Amino acid sequence: MFISFVEALRQGGIPASLKEHLLLLEALDADVIGQEPEQFYYLARSVFVHDESQLDRFDRIFGQVFKGIFPDGEDEAAQLPEEWLRLVAEKYLTPEEMEAIKSLGSWDEIMETLKKRLEEQKERHAGGNKWIGTGGTSPFGHGGYNPEGVRIGGPGRHGRAIKVWEKREFQDLDDTRELGTRNIKVALRRLRRFAREGAADELDLDETIRGTARQGWLDIHMRPERHNAVKLLLFLDIGGSMDGHVRQAEELFSACRTEFKHLEHFYFHNCIYEGVWKENRRRFTDRTPTWDILHKFGHDHKLVIVGDAAMSPYEISHPGGSIEHMNEEAGAVWLQRLTNTYPSAAWINPTPEAYWGHSHSTGMVRQLMQDRMYPLTVEGLDSAMRELSRKK
Repeated sequence: MFISFVEALRQGGIPASLKEHLLLLEALDADVIGQEPEQFYYLARSVFVHDESQLDRFDRIFGQVFKGIFPDGEDEAAQLPEEWLRLVAEKYLTPEEMEAIKSLGSWDEIMETLKKRLEEQKERHAGGNKWIGTGGTSPFGHGGYNPEGVRIGGPGRHGRAIKVWEKREFQDLDDTRELGTRNIKVALRRLRRFAREGAADELDLDETIRGTARQGWLDIHMRPERHNAVKLLLFLDIGGSMDGHVRQAEELFSACRTEFKHLEHFYFHNCIYEGVWKENRRRFTDRTPTWDILHKFGHDHKLVIVGDAAMSPYEISHPGGSIEHMNEEAGAVWLQRLTNTYPSAAWINPTPEAYWGHSHSTGMVRQLMQDRMYPLTVEGLDSAMRELSRKK
């Protein structure tokens, strides 16, 4: 009974032995659970899983072997959101048509053309290729497509805007989110380094035993309490294309809060410039100068930047390239300052690694980080922690 389940667990990398199989059968024979699939799942998991890193693998295997035993619930008629129906009316472009649309030129040329459009335009436009409006292929407005342009109002769609003119409100990431953080915590623990500092107020049992055996009388030894010695600077990209990765970012943030006692976090958007912030609701009024961070936190801090690196290349390479403000120095300058100050650094990218090659800006950031960019997966985090653990 359940032989195929045991074989599937072994093939999936979970060491399921005959002893555990017999233990499961014994528990079922003793009626330790009710006749419910969910109770059987928890019983099987408690028998076969001995390490928290195996939990997700067990869930996947259990779902494949016992597919269909859990009720799916009643099917409900799908309701199309109104905004989806509105988007159907917008111009549809094939990949070939998108390729044929050319950029206006450099960043300076785009901004100069926008200035002229603002002076000349007198009415609303939609579906065109020149004026400021919605839909169409104009480089100015929103809801359409252009390789490079200025988004004015409306939501982003293709992640290609070099400037965004609108007031956007973002929320802080939730540092108490626990769902899905289990495996992330396992990967982060590779980085934790412990040191003993302070007064000797903890019993050293091993030394006490050795000393007592040598001396022939009770020889008590004390030692300082162990402390997590890793100091972490965490920079989190928020808003824009990162909206689709909020859940992953929250899980990582929550796990870092749990695993590292010496953690300082800051938010940025797309690229780090001369200022970052602690609260997203006050991002425009209460910024922390990046220079202050570089001077306040020592070189022994580990630097972790979390972001999808999807932005206009001008945001990295040009002064004034930021989509939200006129930055005096290019983003590349600030990234170089950060990595020079903190040699132990890694960039965590929530976008699947297979798609990194489709974004020019991702390649630029990866080069600035000296190829220390890792995907936001358990394996990626494990590799990032190995990199940060190396002595610099």
